[in-house]
Amino acid sequence: MQNIYHEAIQTLKSGGVLLYPSDTIWGLGCDARNEEAIEKILELKNRPANKGLILLISKIEQLSEYVEQVPDIAWDLVEFAEDPLTVIYPKGKNVSPLLLGSDGSIAIRLLKDEFCKGLVYRYQRGIVSTSANLSGEPSPQNFAGIAPSIVSGVASILKNPAGEGPAKKASKIVQIGLHGDYKLIRG
Repeated sequence: MQNIYHEAIQTLKSGGVLLYPSDTIWGLGCDARNEEAIEKILELKNRPANKGLILLISKIEQLSEYVEQVPDIAWDLVEFAEDPLTVIYPKGKNVSPLLLGSDGSIAIRLLKDEFCKGLVYRYQRGIVSTSANLSGEPSPQNFAGIAPSIVSGVASILKNPAGEGPAKKASKIVQIGLHGDYKLIRG
């Protein structure tokens, strides 16, 4: 399976945009530190920069690499979530400013899906994730539902050799404060 990821990893390393099946829905991704690549994603989606993007990580220990101070409640919340869960943390670090909210927050999802997790693990750092749709349009339920302008605008496409499986949905989103307070943003 290592060879399946080779082109995708080269795309990420060279600053390109990748179209891939995330743990939830089809996504657009790039290196989280590459501002030009993030701008390319926003351009492909026709999306304003002030709308949030997500960082995908492959292991829980990476939280400390991207979050200034991880609230205690976050460790259990993330580790024991059964469904894909994106958590918005108060203060992000080590990523492009385009990945941070206007208040400095960062949205991160710990992957559990083995195929997508394999990509991020092999890349050895978090990658950007946003749905592979034009801004304001519904998220695609499968590869065939992705707009042709997005498909033709990416540097490479990663497909799971096991197939797409059943349609997936976007993750739940929870925002956590420094003192452990939290609220559900998307259920």
